[in-house]
Amino acid sequence: MFARVQTNDFSQQALYDELCGGAVSQGAGAIVTFTGLVRDFNAQGGIQGIELEYYPGMTESALNALLTKASQRFDIVDAGIIHRVGKLANHAQIVWVGTASQHREQAFLAATFIMDMLKQSVPIWKKEWQGDQATWVVAKTNDDKAAMRWLSENQDNACD
Repeated sequence: MFARVQTNDFSQQALYDELCGGAVSQGAGAIVTFTGLVRDFNAQGGIQGIELEYYPGMTESALNALLTKASQRFDIVDAGIIHRVGKLANHAQIVWVGTASQHREQAFLAATFIMDMLKQSVPIWKKEWQGDQATWVVAKTNDDKAAMRWLSENQDNACD
């Protein structure tokens, strides 16, 4: 498993290859990946990019803890997270998540879990830029709901 915070862009193919390299030897029959991009708008209109700040050491630790939780909760053989920080232009890659499992359902569930929980449990803060003005982004209700469904004891591996 791997988790990294970085300023530079990433190659989806290189990350897939990294995940696949160890996962295939562990019996993986499914790999699911997700790549998030910087949107060029918010609820108020257009933006000119974002800036992400993090707490070095703590953020990587939280990402690794999230991977551990995913591996305990789902039947996955490997997983990885890359999250970029710094100032990013619209449409830039911001986050990559990959999961590997013997079967697709567990790989999909684990990837969804990681993305839903990442926004709630990892110390990364975002500002959106409009011209030369930056505004801190507050947690969205939909993001809170997405995380809460995984915390509910009544939803053991539910994805809906």
